[in-house]
Amino acid sequence: MGNRVTREDFEWVYTEQPHTQRRKEILAKYPEIKTLMGPDPHLKWIVSGMVFTQLLGCYLVKDLSWKWIFFWAYAFGGCINHSLTLAIHDISHNVAFGNKQAKWNRWFAVFANLPIGIPYSASFKKYHIDHHRYLGGDSLDVDIPTDFEGWFFCTPLRKLLWLFLQPLFYSLRPLYVNPKAITRMEILNALVQFSTDLIIYYLWGLKPVIYLIAGTILCLGFHPISGHFIAEHYMFLKGYETYSYYGPLNWLTFNVGYHMEHHDFPSIPGCRLPMVKKIAAEYYDNLPHHQSWIRVLWDFVFDDTLGPYSRVKRLCKLAKES
Repeated sequence: MGNRVTREDFEWVYTEQPHTQRRKEILAKYPEIKTLMGPDPHLKWIVSGMVFTQLLGCYLVKDLSWKWIFFWAYAFGGCINHSLTLAIHDISHNVAFGNKQAKWNRWFAVFANLPIGIPYSASFKKYHIDHHRYLGGDSLDVDIPTDFEGWFFCTPLRKLLWLFLQPLFYSLRPLYVNPKAITRMEILNALVQFSTDLIIYYLWGLKPVIYLIAGTILCLGFHPISGHFIAEHYMFLKGYETYSYYGPLNWLTFNVGYHMEHHDFPSIPGCRLPMVKKIAAEYYDNLPHHQSWIRVLWDFVFDDTLGPYSRVKRLCKLAKES
């Protein structure tokens, strides 16, 4: 099974996250970056096209054999679904309709959720704000693996299994690390999602429903696009807790690879993050970054210094809700 990962704990730091200070410095030097903030007028149309493409896919796969259902779920439909989860990530920052139309953003995220097959958008929004506010925060940032994950998934074979099981850990970890009360929006998200699943089942049978859900699970697990889960915050170099990826898969993922830029300016939509890097090049060009998510996955599995423990953690004071 290979060598065990030598790391036995997270990398604890006692400093504030780097993004707050870098944001202040960049805005002081380049105030024009503020003009990049605000909604992306094209996002709603791109997402709508993706949703309707998946609905068409449901019709087209209804009579296929099961082997082809799973093939197309992994090779095509799941890629769209994974991309839709990243659209929901952008929408959670109100970049579809702007901060003044928060409800429109919430409901549009529910719409973007439909092909994913499982209610996701409302719960993601609830926890994602903590990921930005308390990056690496112990018991606050649910993006951080648990101690069990770090301890157990410590060999190449186990890390490979962990990558396959990522959707399970991402959905269950918040309930253990930082449980929160179920919101009204989560209930509505679930009602709309399961109603849509039932309508698809009534119209075209079980295979399209499995096509959607299997695609989500498979492509959020061991898949080239899922390299972003590891690339974003796993500590490939000591002292650096956020990394960008500047490869071609950004075209399919709403530029989620521009992750340092995103954490510095979360209110800037993904389509404009390359402009942040271009304007403030001296702040990003010399920082470590990735060029291949496939290489990220390979290194994560086979480098015995990397594993779920390869994350920065800090103690954060809970901010008062306004």
